[in-house]
Amino acid sequence: MNYLAHLHLGGQRPAQLLGSLYGDFVKGRLVGGWPADIEAAIDLHRDIDVFTDAHPLVRQAVARFPAARRRYAGIVLDIFFDHCLARDWALYSNESLRQFTQRVYHELAREPNLPERLAWVAPRMAAQDWLGSYADFEVVAQVLGGVARRLSRPDKLDGAMDELRALYQPLSEDFRAFYPLLQAFANERLKI
Repeated sequence: MNYLAHLHLGGQRPAQLLGSLYGDFVKGRLVGGWPADIEAAIDLHRDIDVFTDAHPLVRQAVARFPAARRRYAGIVLDIFFDHCLARDWALYSNESLRQFTQRVYHELAREPNLPERLAWVAPRMAAQDWLGSYADFEVVAQVLGGVARRLSRPDKLDGAMDELRALYQPLSEDFRAFYPLLQAFANERLKI
């Protein structure tokens, strides 16, 4: 799962929203460097990633990609699943996507102690509405381009958009089957 899904699944309180994003920006063991509620959200983010990567429906989706892409298919799938969530948002939330994203951007703007890289990313994320823009499939190409620039082998994502176009329907079906299961998993973890 990518940013939007983690934010949607990680709880709705401000600290939960922040921690849901911090999970992509804070590495290593959590030893009290952040408030407890933010660390709990980071832990949930990590648990969501483990659950997702190990789930048979996600493995089935990854297996749809050509063998040469498999090592990077998880990255491509995470971004595509955020597209599916944004596209079908009304099926999974009573709050509009616009209201949700504005609430997230507001929380990011008012937090003075974001992790360093997130502090750099957050204003751009809000100004360009990264979260809401996932609803547009063509934005996935831009996101993949940004990810590729951060890889040691950026060419490993070449052609991924063509594969997503060809696999759009079956991967969308994989998402629709998997996401409610992931929601149930996250909701159970939030009760702990």
